[in-house]
Amino acid sequence: MKKIAKANLASGPETIGKSEIRYPAGQKGAMLLDEHFQQVAFLAKSLSDENRLRILLRVSNGKKPVSAIVEEMGLSQPLVSHHLKELKRSLLVTVERNGPFIYYELVDPRILDVVQTLSVVATDLLAARKTF
Repeated sequence: MKKIAKANLASGPETIGKSEIRYPAGQKGAMLLDEHFQQVAFLAKSLSDENRLRILLRVSNGKKPVSAIVEEMGLSQPLVSHHLKELKRSLLVTVERNGPFIYYELVDPRILDVVQTLSVVATDLLAARKTF
């Protein structure tokens, strides 16, 4: 792990999984370590599609077959399958096959917290925006 040159760090590191993030004093959340950028960008890219966000919401309450997701969203089966493949590749959903059916489920409910936080930030930023 790279050391942060700033000497005035908060009382201690915050642990996220096995990773450690140090924040400058008074600026919690303001700094990520270089080695985390690629991981965060990978996750952010996976969350950057409106249809994927809607799919994540649909599979957050338990396992759902592809056909139910297609019906609820009103999208084509190939399009939903494409997004599910990307969500699986990103490790955001689990996949379970039961006979001819494939079921998807959200891996970690913290993903919904991330999406909610992004929603609040986006709403606040766009409300303050005067030009588009």
